[in-house]
Amino acid sequence: MIPIKYFCHITSTFTPYMSLYTTIAPITITCHNRIAPYLEQEVRELGFTVEETFITGVRLSGTINDCIRLNLNLRCASQVLYSLIQFEATDADDVYKNLCDYPWENILPDPGFFSVTSNVLNDTINNSMFANLRVKDAIVDRIRTKRGTRPSTGPALDGAVIHLFWKNEHAEVFIDTSGDSLARHGYRKIPGGAPMLESLAAATIFAGKWDRVSPFVNPMCGSGTLAIEAALIATNTRPGLFRLNYAFMHLAGYDDEVYLQQMELLNKQIIDIPGLTIIATDRSEFAVANAKKNAVAAGVADLIKFGVCDFEDTDVPEGMNGVVYMNPEYGMRLGEEQALEEVYSRIGDFMKKKCGGYFGYIFTGNPNLAKKIGLKAKRRIEFYNSTIDCRLMEFELYGGSRRTMRHRDEPE
Repeated sequence: MIPIKYFCHITSTFTPYMSLYTTIAPITITCHNRIAPYLEQEVRELGFTVEETFITGVRLSGTINDCIRLNLNLRCASQVLYSLIQFEATDADDVYKNLCDYPWENILPDPGFFSVTSNVLNDTINNSMFANLRVKDAIVDRIRTKRGTRPSTGPALDGAVIHLFWKNEHAEVFIDTSGDSLARHGYRKIPGGAPMLESLAAATIFAGKWDRVSPFVNPMCGSGTLAIEAALIATNTRPGLFRLNYAFMHLAGYDDEVYLQQMELLNKQIIDIPGLTIIATDRSEFAVANAKKNAVAAGVADLIKFGVCDFEDTDVPEGMNGVVYMNPEYGMRLGEEQALEEVYSRIGDFMKKKCGGYFGYIFTGNPNLAKKIGLKAKRRIEFYNSTIDCRLMEFELYGGSRRTMRHRDEPE
């Protein structure tokens, strides 16, 4: 939810005489619940100043050109929203009236296509689609008056996107510079049975203590998302390299010079990690075959050693000290939990017997099954997987000559 303390009666950050791409305005970057701390970390590492972090995002100030950079680089984000106007509205007619006076002819190209999305919590609205319709009507009526032509609209997010945030009497309208969600990174062509969203996978890796050079071992790899994200993070390969269309490309006056410069930078900043060891296994040949295809699409197939085996037979390099990360089934259907109790117990035995010197991570949405692991978690980090309340449990698996692996943010 976007915070409301910034609202005033009517505030516009853009006038017809200002460049949309260089005008500084509030930017809200949204993300899935409980991922915001890792999104904030990413944004700060890009050199931006975060003004506020809330439960589903962060807020800062910048330009559309800044939004381009953010869209191409962020792994944990969902949408990058550039604020246009803030006002008070008691009902949908107030929204319409305020937006009819806004210079949309300077925002949307001619001819052009746009869509409207919204996040609405107002007593007069019981269907957010009605609020979307009033936004669309205001934009269409304004442009038809100024140009004499009617822009095309529809639900697809492959053109310009306008987003309404309206809580109680406070409304803010944004350009959604992303379009389709950034949480899907674009390389995964075959998702598998119960895939972890790419943004969530990246956030959980950030939350752990992997130093990005030590082994990353991922038994029960499924469609390979965790192993692939680990390879992309280690080599500094950004999500923008896998996507060709963003909503910012469909605004009036768009010049792809900034985008192309950023794409060139993304390619230049990829790094090579000599000896990087990433291992991904699954007992399903079908799952491993799909994981390999996804890794090929992500350009990291040569960095991941895939294997078909039971998780207990996964090769864990000795004396190298890294992380072992497992995302077992949660057993959400009737009868499944009991069948999985033995699996979770075996996971605990596997980590005790074969993973000495490593940090162990288990991501699960079932606290009862987690108890069957038989190991004491050093940390339990809260996440949501869709609507499922989950924990990333961290285990320090002591072994013979274990060296302490330092988190990349910790001082030496």
